[in-house]
Formats: sequence, C-alpha cells, structure tokens
Amino acid sequence: MARKPSFRLSVSEFVFAILLLFSGIMLGFSSGGFVVSFQKIGFTVLSSVQEGVNFVASGVAGAFHSISELKTLREENRILTEKLENYEYLQRNNAEVRKENMRLKEQLDFVTHFDQKNFSARIIGRNPDSLYSGLTIDKGSRNGIRKGMPVLAVQNGTVGLVGKVVTVGLSTCMVMPVYDIKCSVSCRIQNTRDIGLVSGSGSQDAPLQMKYIKKRVLPELNYGDIIVTSGESENYLRDIPVGTISKVTVTGYDSSLNIEVTPIIDFSRLEIVTVTDLKEANPNYAGGAD
Repeated sequence: MARKPSFRLSVSEFVFAILLLFSGIMLGFSSGGFVVSFQKIGFTVLSSVQEGVNFVASGVAGAFHSISELKTLREENRILTEKLENYEYLQRNNAEVRKENMRLKEQLDFVTHFDQKNFSARIIGRNPDSLYSGLTIDKGSRNGIRKGMPVLAVQNGTVGLVGKVVTVGLSTCMVMPVYDIKCSVSCRIQNTRDIGLVSGSGSQDAPLQMKYIKKRVLPELNYGDIIVTSGESENYLRDIPVGTISKVTVTGYDSSLNIEVTPIIDFSRLEIVTVTDLKEANPNYAGGAD
C-alpha cells in the first residue's frame, strides 16, 4: 500500500519565511505605502460615520421641525375655523337683522297711517289648545292695553285682522285670534257688501267659516274674494281684511251659504302685531299734518 506524500516545513524554512514576511512589512512602512492605505481607510471609515451621524441628526431635526410645523398648522387651522364660524354666524345674524329691520319698517309705515292710537307688540307665547287658542304678547296695562282692543298685523304689505285682547296683565296680555272657536267677527264680502258672521274652527291651519250669506248672492261670488270687517261692532275697525273665499257649499235645507275663508294672516309666521285703541287719536298719524 503506497503512503500519501506529506508536506513538512523544516525549522530553517519556517524561519526563512518569517524573515521574508517581516522584510516585506518593513519595506512597506519605509516606502509609506501602508501609512497611506491606513490613512485612506481611516478617512473612509470616519467620513462614513460622520455621514451617518449627519443623516440621523438631519432626520431627527427634520422630524422635530415637521412636528413643530404640524402643530403650527393645526393652530392656524383652528383659528381659521373659528373665524369662518364667526363669519357665518355674523352673516346669519346680519340676515336676521335685515329681515327684522324690514319687518319693523313695514310695521312703522303701517302704524303711522292709522288715525287711531296703536301699540306694536311681539308674540311671546302660543296656546295650541283647540278650545282656546290664545296668543300672548309683550304689552299690558302699563303700556295702555285694555280688554277688547282689536289686534292687527301686516304681512308682505297686506294688513289683516289677528283678533282681539281678552285678558290683560301688567306687562303682557292674551289675544284671542280669529281662528279661535269662540271668536266671531261681523264681516262683509268686499265686492258685494253682503254682511255675515265669520267664526273660527279652532286651528290656525283650518279655514274660517262665514255664515248668514243668502243663496241669491252665489252668482256674484268668486274664489279669492276678500272678506273684510264690517265696522258695525265697536270691537273692530272697518274694512280690515280677514281672509279670502276658498270654498262655497250649498245645502238644500239651508237658506244661507256655507263659505270657507282662508285667513289673510299666516299665523304660523306671525311675530309682531299691532294693538289698536279705537278711543284715542294717533299722535304719530302721518296724515295729521295735511
């Protein structure tokens, strides 16, 4: 069996190799080659570390700057949102003020053209009870209001009857509207001058009822004809619009017509009324100077 050749290094060969390696190293140091290489390596490592540190520092600084900038933007957004809300509120408020001024101007023009003394008042309460549909207004005996005074209103340039005062307090009073089931007003059909009695149905959404108009008048009636106060009662002024004819019914056993009347006043939108004193002259009457 053949033996495998083995590589063995003698002592003298090992020493020679060590000396050769040492000589090469010394030669490298003496020529500056290794020094330059170590400098390059050190510079490369150091610059890489510096670059990494700078990158991390820049990232951290950028993150803090972004957070600060985001906080600033949020605060600016909050301020702008509040300003927008305030602006929208002011716009709505200005719109309401303009509408209120228009209503007051309309009311002022209205009250100065009546030769009777009158009081403007605001509705502050409503009683929806079908048996007694009262309206509470913010004027009372201390303002000169008395029981039985007629109450009017103006809407979209049209004057209409609201009702009459039935209960008077010191600073408030109760008004019975024309749609109240207990309210009855002597009225005329404006174009025919026939007289009848208008009464309420108990609801502001239901039509009024006009009675005691003879059947012979039927050919002269038209839908939309205006019903006005007759002025024959001391409780109401003459020729104040109450409503318009919306339906006429003929019954065989009755000599009178059943006439439905739509109120001239939209009570669901009514806010300001005028209480009229039939016994005193209006000191602000616009025609007084003529």
